[in-house]
Amino acid sequence: MKKILTFLFVSTLIACGSSNEKKEDGFKFNRTKKEETKTVSEKTATPIDLNNKGIGPVKDLVFDSAIDDALVANGAKAFKQKCTACHKPVGKLIGPAMKGIYERRHPAWVMNILLNPTEMLKEDPIAKALLAEYNNILMINQNLSQEEARAIAEYLRSL
Repeated sequence: MKKILTFLFVSTLIACGSSNEKKEDGFKFNRTKKEETKTVSEKTATPIDLNNKGIGPVKDLVFDSAIDDALVANGAKAFKQKCTACHKPVGKLIGPAMKGIYERRHPAWVMNILLNPTEMLKEDPIAKALLAEYNNILMINQNLSQEEARAIAEYLRSL
């Protein structure tokens, strides 16, 4: 029933929409001097916040300029084993797509959601917004080590 209503709503929007509308990249940017980027996607209600580092053991993470291929290989393996039930590199599944994650989230936030999803979903405003956007389906704690989470973070960087 929900799919039918969504289809009817989208069909109505398409029929009533203007054919000469252009969207550059689907995002509205609002930059301030204090904050590097704080935006809201036109496609979702979830805020984009590159300053939020999340709640958990990782206080900051700065990537080296070069991608570490060994970490990427380990991360790809861990992602396939632990994340693909809910996430795809491109496109939504049960959870959001992972490609371009660092255009939407700080690397420390990504590490903290991997390592500390339960507390993040209760306390972090971005994680709570994502939870609401994805029908309140909780991210399961995979009990990753920091090394596994760092490898997955590097893999996500390579997408």
